[in-house]
Amino acid sequence: MRNFLLSLLLIISACAQDLPRRQDDSVPAQVEQMFERGLRYLATKQTAEGCWDDSQGNEPGVVGLATIAFLAHGEDPNHGPYAKNINLGINFIIAQQNSTNGYIGTSMYSHGFATLALAEAYGMLDNPQVAPALKKAVDLILSSQKRSRFKAWRYTPDANDADTTVSGCQIVALYAARNAGIPVPDEAFKNSLAYMERCRSSDGSYGYTSAGGGRPTLTAIGLLCQSLAKKRDGKGFAASLSYLKDHINYREPTYPFYFEYYMSQALFHADEKAWQEWNIKNIKLMATTQSPDGSWPGRMGYSFNTAGALLSLALNYRFLPIYEK
Repeated sequence: MRNFLLSLLLIISACAQDLPRRQDDSVPAQVEQMFERGLRYLATKQTAEGCWDDSQGNEPGVVGLATIAFLAHGEDPNHGPYAKNINLGINFIIAQQNSTNGYIGTSMYSHGFATLALAEAYGMLDNPQVAPALKKAVDLILSSQKRSRFKAWRYTPDANDADTTVSGCQIVALYAARNAGIPVPDEAFKNSLAYMERCRSSDGSYGYTSAGGGRPTLTAIGLLCQSLAKKRDGKGFAASLSYLKDHINYREPTYPFYFEYYMSQALFHADEKAWQEWNIKNIKLMATTQSPDGSWPGRMGYSFNTAGALLSLALNYRFLPIYEK
């Protein structure tokens, strides 16, 4: 019996070594190389506290995006080569959470991305602190929404107004939390999506606080929210998708990696053929802008830029629930 069990274990072990590490064997080698270099950079530069020592790297939201980049590559958060980095990031986020009201960081931007990281790690990470932290973070988003006259979000939890960038961040976080099993009222999605639609112009573009002044980045955020809500029917959705297709060569001059992060998800969820066209262009762009050390430079800090660049490539792997259609 003992010999039989030993033989069985050896067979299982051999089979496990032969299993492909990626879900999709068609991931371009160039993407894998860029991702590996980028993750090595983030792992090397992460501090003992779990954040990054640059202009934005101590923001919980940035730590959240960097942590998601590890998970998006399919890294094992418990036993893999980057498990320590993932755990450091999640522990940093939890340590930054206000124990009274659940607020993470000093802005709803940071809170939203940090909540998204907790939601993606929940169920994957062997850490009993994640569930209560995620629940508190979601409760903060919901209580903040109730204070807004638009039933959406702005920079602070007690804000009375709203904008599409902060609101889109919270909407995505709420969908990720619901995917993870955290209860989120349907009314919260209904009200917040109604606000986003108010900010959509007849040409499909989304504005910042109204339907005027539409921009590609804002439209990518709006279209992603509509896709996650499964609201792909109707003229509004088609118009927004058409607007992004017309701007498929657009490059955001001020916050490029913020745009890349949202554009990749928006097109993937809305029209995979359009995403494939954009993805080819994005791979070339990311390859030419990645530094020799694996990072991506820019005004927002190396940790944010690198995390955003990697996440713009992450749909090539499709590991995380928020990336599933």
